[in-house]
Amino acid sequence: MKLKGKTAIITGGATGIGKSIAMLFAKEGASIALIDINNTNGLSTEREIKEFFPNAHVCFYKSDVKNYEQIQDTFEKIINHFGSIDILINNAGITRDNLLLNMSQKDWSEVIEVNLTGVFNCGKAVSKFMVEQKCGVIINISSIVGLFGNIGQTNYSAAKAGVIGITKTWSKELGLKGIRCNAIAPGFIATEMTLKVPEKILNNIKEKTPLKRIGTPDDIAYACLFLASDEASFINGAILTVDGGLTL
Repeated sequence: MKLKGKTAIITGGATGIGKSIAMLFAKEGASIALIDINNTNGLSTEREIKEFFPNAHVCFYKSDVKNYEQIQDTFEKIINHFGSIDILINNAGITRDNLLLNMSQKDWSEVIEVNLTGVFNCGKAVSKFMVEQKCGVIINISSIVGLFGNIGQTNYSAAKAGVIGITKTWSKELGLKGIRCNAIAPGFIATEMTLKVPEKILNNIKEKTPLKRIGTPDDIAYACLFLASDEASFINGAILTVDGGLTL
């Protein structure tokens, strides 16, 4: 078990990529703290993990990554319950897609607050615990659109590009304290979020991808597992693109 004895916080852990990460990390021996705004889905995922892995130590915490005070309080509860925080996966994210001329101020602000400010809030809240431990791993989930942009995603692209900037800065600041920070930039992954895309566009993406398929949440989960494990102990400040070669 690659993560035995480790405690991992996974934001947006109730569904999609976050849920797959939580399931895999539990399989690999980690204790799991799930954070999500959706109480029903969060509790359901907690039960599911316990059913698949009866010995797993997993707890769900309803919390809003946009609210720093709420996140700080949640992280205090997690450290008191689990005793340590060894891994943070900043995965929580939303989309509010539209062309620039049609994008509302609300849609811009909501995506920036969740996808960028949420990463800042969780990183700030967890860093004091990791600095005290003199070790830890932070993995931020960015996107290929943060590297290359995408039509209709001004807000999402800006937020995910910001996550890459945060990752590179934290790798320098927190690396001095023994904390590694890396990011994963997924391509098109089969989740509820991306499957809203019209089938014609998805088929076009498959054709442009050398591996001729859309990614799965498990593809991202296994990348997270590697970066969270001791096997990646000298990897810091990296942006790992997981897109089947789409952006080559």
